[in-house]
Amino acid sequence: MNELEKSSSVDSFDYILDFNTSSAISRIKLNFLLFYIPIIWISGLLLTSSFFGLIEYFDLWFMFPILPFILFGMYFVFVFSTMITSKLFLIFINLIHKPKQGIFRAEESDRDFKFWCMRIEIKKIGVWLLKHLPLPWVDVWAFRWFGVKMDFSSHLTDAWVDVEFIKFGRKVTVGQGAVVMSSMIVGKYLIIKECVFDDYTVIGGVSTIAPGTIIGKDSILGALSTTNYKQLLEEGWIFFGIPGIKLKPNRFAEEKSEIIIKRDVDTKTKYEIRKKINIDEDKRDLI
Repeated sequence: MNELEKSSSVDSFDYILDFNTSSAISRIKLNFLLFYIPIIWISGLLLTSSFFGLIEYFDLWFMFPILPFILFGMYFVFVFSTMITSKLFLIFINLIHKPKQGIFRAEESDRDFKFWCMRIEIKKIGVWLLKHLPLPWVDVWAFRWFGVKMDFSSHLTDAWVDVEFIKFGRKVTVGQGAVVMSSMIVGKYLIIKECVFDDYTVIGGVSTIAPGTIIGKDSILGALSTTNYKQLLEEGWIFFGIPGIKLKPNRFAEEKSEIIIKRDVDTKTKYEIRKKINIDEDKRDLI
């Protein structure tokens, strides 16, 4: 436990999140934006080199008909160069000061807070650029590239996820406009705590997940809902509200060995079908 967290001068009431507090980005100083200058310069240098390389090896008359495709490709080169450059900067900063969980003073004199600000800014430019590419899978790749533990079975529908101390299971869905935060500034303190999402969980649109949240398997958090710091959402339930409370069991997650239960809404009947469900292909031989 962090020394600040142990201190008796810090009241537990300070950690209650009402989401009227400042966001995690609001305290970041403009001087950290200076990281963007070398990142953009290096990425632009790689882009310029590739462009002049095309001019050298191909005739301009040949390039003119496909100029729109060349420009589109150059945009991809710039975005991926930015990602690589940002990653190199991030590795260097993490070697100086390794990221860690805890509760810290949100002051420039606090070393953990200062390096957290640096990491946020460096990751933000790369993730923002890649998320706006017209490809359905690149946002997942961007978050994975910067440290989110997730695979391509999960989906982020125009959502924002902090890029450290986030762990997804299989087939997790985060709805449009939702925000998942493993770090947040509350009053005078910066809170950093890992968020964990078990398999087949769903986060409704425009929901806000606070640091330290753990969501169990097959659980759903409804739209426009929030969680509190270190809140545990039990598996197999539907939660809703600010903060999320148990609404009802998730009946659609009923599961038996090789049996799936289906319901006919029109006739109001329930029937069983023998079928292997929620089993990864590479684990079927273990059954």
